[in-house]
Amino acid sequence: MSTTFTSAIAEKLSGKNKGERRKLSTPVVLLIVAGAMIVLAALRQITGAVDLTSSGQFSGALAAAVPIGLAGLGGLWAERAGIVNIGLEGMMMLGTFCAGWMGWQHGPWIAALAGVVGGAVGGLLHAIATVTFNVDHIISGVAINILALGVTQYLAKLWFGAEGSAAQQAGGNDKQSPVMANMPNFSIPGLSDWLHSIEKHHWFLVSDVAGVLGGLVTDVSWLTIVSAALFVGTFYVLWRTAFGLRLRSCGESPVAAESLGVNVYKYKYWAVIVSGGLAGLGGAFLAIGTHMYSDGQTGGRGYIGLATMIFGNWRPGGVAMGAGLFGFMDSLQLRSGGPTVHALLLLVAVLAAGLALWRFKQGKKKPAIISGSFALALVLWYALTKTVPLEFVDATPYVATLLVLSLSAQRLRMPKADGKPYRKGQGK
Repeated sequence: MSTTFTSAIAEKLSGKNKGERRKLSTPVVLLIVAGAMIVLAALRQITGAVDLTSSGQFSGALAAAVPIGLAGLGGLWAERAGIVNIGLEGMMMLGTFCAGWMGWQHGPWIAALAGVVGGAVGGLLHAIATVTFNVDHIISGVAINILALGVTQYLAKLWFGAEGSAAQQAGGNDKQSPVMANMPNFSIPGLSDWLHSIEKHHWFLVSDVAGVLGGLVTDVSWLTIVSAALFVGTFYVLWRTAFGLRLRSCGESPVAAESLGVNVYKYKYWAVIVSGGLAGLGGAFLAIGTHMYSDGQTGGRGYIGLATMIFGNWRPGGVAMGAGLFGFMDSLQLRSGGPTVHALLLLVAVLAAGLALWRFKQGKKKPAIISGSFALALVLWYALTKTVPLEFVDATPYVATLLVLSLSAQRLRMPKADGKPYRKGQGK
């Protein structure tokens, strides 16, 4: 297409950014990371919860963040093209099943590829329903989730649990696939051991930084590296290429895009299929990590991925940060349980108190009183208890999801045509 065409779309897209929050520069992001490290180091010193910044905690957080981040990245592709994808959970289910099905026979890399294909099939179904037949996006997404659950459970019984089948003889049953081979991991020689030795001294901030870095360079799955590359690739494709510009124009104003010659249906189809493939890869990551498919394996991570996309303001960097936060909380409740989650009550109390002061400075007294009361309640909870109930520990990732979205919702801006019906020919 001509330079004039590309410039026209860019002008239309740039106009919509006037109300969007200012992007964070690299120095600001580094300052935020440094501030977060200082806060975590201080919290570890005050509470004695050493697992807050341990290498094991951040290694687990990285593994937990990848499937959530891939689901969020998949949601970003679909919604940037104007299609709401509530069906991410179902596409992840298809990814876990296909990975388990192929993985025990052909290994983890084929399992990852099968997961992408399985999720992409779910994305194709969603695209047919929403783009071609103009079905409501929410209804279609919910239907995909229900359909995927039923299909995977039925096929698991048929293929893994059938009496006398090869899968059953290899250890499969109605609820899980046979065990697959392990995905290779890597550690940076020398650096990993050196960081672990510093971490053991428990020096303020120095050992905390060593623990975080140690978790990020020790026993890292190669699939994690692939996932990180997909985040970089998504940013480049959607924000640095003509293809991405046209795709995003379909999510902002499909009528205007069509009037400039864009085949809106084609770009929406591509976006939703890629969305499903990324969610399917997230599901495959779960199956590969546990060496098998098992029923209920996704555990709502598709929905958390959707929340991550919203928290990240429909941008890859924001999705990565949100996935890291939710992965951290998920790892925390799996590894440390009540005592470490109990220490976080003090951190949330401090953040709530800061929010209360900020609201009061803005003249919003009612929100300030609510935030201040919440902070006081958390301080009392922390002071009067030594741990938190197991039920609350299990719910920690979901509570974090609600808190983060409630605090950030007012500064978010979705694509203008996201979820809106569109019929071919409206722009002519």
